[in-house]
Amino acid sequence: MEKLIEVLSDKSALIERSLSLTVEKIEAAIEQRGRCTIALSGGSTPKPLYEALAQQPFPWDKIHVFWGDERYVPPDHPDSNQGMARRAWLDHVSIPAENIHPMPTAAADPALDAQTHENELIQFFQVAPGQIPAFDVILLGMGDDGHTASLFPQTQALKVSDRLVTVGNKDGEPRLTFTIPLINQAQCVIFVVAGENKRQALAQIMADIGDAQAYPSRSIQPQGELWWLLDGAAGKQLTT
Repeated sequence: MEKLIEVLSDKSALIERSLSLTVEKIEAAIEQRGRCTIALSGGSTPKPLYEALAQQPFPWDKIHVFWGDERYVPPDHPDSNQGMARRAWLDHVSIPAENIHPMPTAAADPALDAQTHENELIQFFQVAPGQIPAFDVILLGMGDDGHTASLFPQTQALKVSDRLVTVGNKDGEPRLTFTIPLINQAQCVIFVVAGENKRQALAQIMADIGDAQAYPSRSIQPQGELWWLLDGAAGKQLTT
């Protein structure tokens, strides 16, 4: 694993750097493998990144979009990660509908929907049973509690090692999430983190020794590149 940390001056510079890096990785994947598989994060931080990606002249038929996690709500719900990405990005570009692979949330059974999506990943990537697909790019955020995707502190989802997709839990609300082994198989993982409220968790995550059950982002150690892009407010302690 190659770990790279960059602290940008402010959130605007953070989004600009996130855009250039994401574009670089998408273009490299298409050049090397003929397509790019990218998994998106939710939350408010990446929205301007998605709006900027919508302006790029990509060969959209060569890009396949997934999500690293999803709240268990319909796509038109205000809290839907899929809905946010569609409004900010995907509805504005000529990407084929079949290249968009949202997590299903309609079965009224999160575990069943998690299995359905896992089956879709296995079929799409054409991996054998027990093998883990390798995404080209996975974008992640981080909460002030150190969670990422829907992998929350001290929850059962952190211990799931034999699945690609599982059910996360946030204050009793189910969510679908990639598992740690699936995220860690990626060619490139990019954390995009902003805000002074993230400093304490970042200090724990970047420490040489720490508790990954308490700070789940510590568990993200991909086989490829690991990028931490931070704005000045989040990354101040790391530069002083």
